[in-house]
Amino acid sequence: MDKERILGAVDHTLLGQEATWAQIQQICDDAIRYHTASVCIPPSYVAAAKSYVGERMKVCTVIGFPNGYNTTATKVFETEDALESGADEIDMVINIGDLKDKRYDKILDEIRSIKTVCGDHVLKVIIETCLLTEEEKIKMCRLVTESGADYIKTSTGFSKAGASFEDIALFARHIGPGIKMKAAGGIASFQDADRFLELGAERLGTSRLVKLAKEEEHGQTNPDTDGY
Repeated sequence: MDKERILGAVDHTLLGQEATWAQIQQICDDAIRYHTASVCIPPSYVAAAKSYVGERMKVCTVIGFPNGYNTTATKVFETEDALESGADEIDMVINIGDLKDKRYDKILDEIRSIKTVCGDHVLKVIIETCLLTEEEKIKMCRLVTESGADYIKTSTGFSKAGASFEDIALFARHIGPGIKMKAAGGIASFQDADRFLELGAERLGTSRLVKLAKEEEHGQTNPDTDGY
């Protein structure tokens, strides 16, 4: 198992409501040290975090998070504000009610509107798989493919469950060319992370793997099982 490769796929994440600036600085420091793909943080910290890390680390933030039921205009404004603050990547949450109501054109228009604002910046679309039927997951694979977004992402980490191997395998069968996959929520071990990558995921949303790497480096054997 190549732990450096795994860490290089991690969006090192801190999205809890109680997150402090000191904690954000710490995950930025850890992300730089362990060469993760990005830090994924609340929008209110983006400007300070980007000033702190500069070009040493990509800063990712979340839009319409975690419930997804903000209006499209609100999500577009959030995206514009995040990018102006220095965000490199955007993870947006779809309106799950619209999916349940089969308002597919509305979902597609929303993702396209946000991708237009993102331009060359990476856009990941969170569909919250634990709340969806298999048919709905397949439909979202097709909509994300059609939308021009960069990634389909399993979960916020704030609902009933996170990523599963079965969902990433399902995505892999139904996404179109050029669409990447992000598994997020509940990834608690390097073994699980390695399996997600084997199934085709290119990003992993988690806080735990860097913690495990730090514990191993310091000879500790008590993995933290809390968090994203």
